[in-house]
Amino acid sequence: MTDLVSSITAFIRDHQALGSAIVFLLAFCESFAFISLLVPATGILFGVGGLITVFEIKFWPVWIAAVLGAIAGDWLAYDLSLRARAYLLATRWFASHSEAMSRGTEFVRRWGMLAVFAGRFFGPLRAIVPIAAGICAMPWLNFQIANIASALLWATAILTPGFLGMRWLIG
Repeated sequence: MTDLVSSITAFIRDHQALGSAIVFLLAFCESFAFISLLVPATGILFGVGGLITVFEIKFWPVWIAAVLGAIAGDWLAYDLSLRARAYLLATRWFASHSEAMSRGTEFVRRWGMLAVFAGRFFGPLRAIVPIAAGICAMPWLNFQIANIASALLWATAILTPGFLGMRWLIG
């Protein structure tokens, strides 16, 4: 896993013009259900925050790419589960993970937009909450307000420590 993180951060360093596109893709993978389990995007994005300072990459395009990738990942999971909830609930995976999905849908029903907002920041919830919001047929606008607000804060929280840390170290 460490080798993958090192390889991707080195690639971003060497191909700065593609940096924002890569950050978008990483944030999308981190936010989209189940892909987030396969891609160690959190560690990579923390590293990218530091690379921004070291290689004098502009912060705002990278930050915007992270925000948009996070929004897109949750939006797609929500939209797919909203449109295909009957099919999803009938699949073998959902049947075998019915307790987790029950808890996820109960969490969304109880807390609504706050569940979507908070779900972005907690690993176990990250994959389930957007799907649960779709299954619960949360109103689109409510979902998007929470999705966008949490993506703005999440992108800041994931990139800023490395960015500021490297600025402090470099002086």
